[in-house]
Amino acid sequence: MAVHGTRVRRLLAGSFLQVSRRGCVSGAPAVSATQGLSSKDRKTFIKEHSLPFSAFLTDSFGRQHNYLRISLTEKCNLRCQYCMPEDGVKLTPKSELLTAQEIITLARLFVQEGVDKIRLTGGEPLIRPDVVDIVAQLRRLEGLKTIALTTNGINLARQLPKLKDAGLDILNISLDTLVPAKFEFIVRRKGFHKVMEGISKAIEMGYNPVKVNCVVMRGLNEDELLDFVSLTEKKPLEVRFIEYMPFDGNKWNFKKMVSYQEMLDTIRQKWPELEKIPTEISSTSKSYRVPHFQGKIGFITSMSEHFCGSCNRLRITADGNLKVCLFGNSEVSLRDCLRSGAIEEELVQIVGAAVGRKKKQHAGMFNISQMKNRPMILIAGGRRTTRLLPSILQELRSFKRRICLEGVGIVQRKLLSGALITFRSSFSAHGLLPVCSSMQKLSSALVLQLRCYSSDQNNHKPFQNPKCLNTLSSTTEINEKSFIDRSPTSDSSEHQVYNPSLQGASEHLTHVDTAGKVIMVDVGRKPDTPRNAVAIAVVRLGPKVFSLVQSNQLKKGDVLTVAQIAGIQGAKFTSQLIPLCHNISLTQVNVVLRLDSIRFAVVIEAQCSTHGKTGVEMEALTAASVAALTVYDMCKAVSHDIVIENVKLLKKTGGQRGDFQRESASLPNSVSE
Repeated sequence: MAVHGTRVRRLLAGSFLQVSRRGCVSGAPAVSATQGLSSKDRKTFIKEHSLPFSAFLTDSFGRQHNYLRISLTEKCNLRCQYCMPEDGVKLTPKSELLTAQEIITLARLFVQEGVDKIRLTGGEPLIRPDVVDIVAQLRRLEGLKTIALTTNGINLARQLPKLKDAGLDILNISLDTLVPAKFEFIVRRKGFHKVMEGISKAIEMGYNPVKVNCVVMRGLNEDELLDFVSLTEKKPLEVRFIEYMPFDGNKWNFKKMVSYQEMLDTIRQKWPELEKIPTEISSTSKSYRVPHFQGKIGFITSMSEHFCGSCNRLRITADGNLKVCLFGNSEVSLRDCLRSGAIEEELVQIVGAAVGRKKKQHAGMFNISQMKNRPMILIAGGRRTTRLLPSILQELRSFKRRICLEGVGIVQRKLLSGALITFRSSFSAHGLLPVCSSMQKLSSALVLQLRCYSSDQNNHKPFQNPKCLNTLSSTTEINEKSFIDRSPTSDSSEHQVYNPSLQGASEHLTHVDTAGKVIMVDVGRKPDTPRNAVAIAVVRLGPKVFSLVQSNQLKKGDVLTVAQIAGIQGAKFTSQLIPLCHNISLTQVNVVLRLDSIRFAVVIEAQCSTHGKTGVEMEALTAASVAALTVYDMCKAVSHDIVIENVKLLKKTGGQRGDFQRESASLPNSVSE
């Protein structure tokens, strides 16, 4: 995925390239403009032209987060008992809340990385004056399929026509009782009839279904379950019963919670024919329908039967904090990063680091009730966040500049190493590593600068011309006839000529400059030519595991097929895994796995091809390596005595340095035969 280094302020000003950055390493085309299409046609178009999903929004358990919830405000015109503490909450100053421009900037960034659904929440989003304008701006984001909104319905009837015109696709309306007096008790305000008017208006304007969210609490409204189900008989409603969840200040008690199974049993006593409806894997709701009813019902079982394994949701609070889990108390301030001038790449990597740390599941209802987390109303804003991030980014940039400009001596080595450790510790303490390109570039610059110097503690002077730092970019115009290597070990009377056009390989590193700074080789002037590469790897399994793989008896499934797919994926993601690799368009990736019964091994051969400016050796090696690691992962439950070996380039063709063919004598038997 190519990530541009444009300053976020350019995004804020609206100056950005009108193409998706979420390009595949295989060169898949970006999504075309969909202006003028209806909502239905727009979704169909985007689905048919979908791009490979961003690695930054994929967590360590393989969950792809394509759904973003953005809180527009902390304020609300109701005081629901399960949402807001009885004594209220301290609101964040307006200056610390996200502006409309910042909301759109972050939304655009997430959509470019793969988010295709955004839900606007609060507080109560409809009390924000610019909510219609925000919806309209979101509608213009290429790649965004769905815009949803959750509201208490008080202001809905008045604002819905403008919201629909702006592009609002889905409505969720909160309603916990059908008894007006009980409504006032639960929300501590009047307004029942306004909510019902909003629901009717939504149906009238063609929203189908209109989702109604009902938090069920024992002793309060569990006796109305059947009445809510009856609402779906003649109206296109989807009533969703939500298990009572613990948040700060709502005095959650297990005895107040009515479980999904208990609610289901109650409803089936009246409608035994109730049937389950298939839903998407990532859906939070278990859906049911009474036959011949126009609408349906659902159950959100966050407590009794969590759906963490398929969670695809991220949240941005009103004050700009990213929450990767509703019940988690760790947050990262994207607002502070925006306002400190972080580049897009840093923002994306901060998000990726947070998503990568997402846990497999929440802590369970009893542990959650003991954890410090925001009140539900403040999933719009709060204080438990990493505020020091911008200052650390600023220090890192300054530190990196000093290293690159001033150089490093042996006496300073321990001091600089200590400083680096201190910076890393600061990030680690707040769960922010890996966080940004600044840290990666800083580490690389430091290591390469230190390499320039003698390991002799008494010698503080660098080598005059260390061979490891002699570089000559493949795209540099060579005016001199030769490049003279004067390394300390060479005979000054014999000059070795370096000329890429004459020699098949380079003895100099091409990814560092003469000052030791990391660089990415510019291949812009190279001609497009056919490039091919083949890499191999061998995984020694041992007799027991080999037998299980051969007979396809492993519990995790078909090892060879899964590893083959993983290898292909690995090749396509090489530029994201290897920092200085170019993002190239692959024309073919072929991964073959063969069983070697003599050595009880799996032999992997990966072939990659392209027609471009740079080779595909790294793609082939990555494919072979990832396939080998996948074999290990699939088999490690049976035995850890598995060895991955002989990961090497077999051959490559194309490029100015000529072809390469490894001697057959050095190859594994089953490959050379």
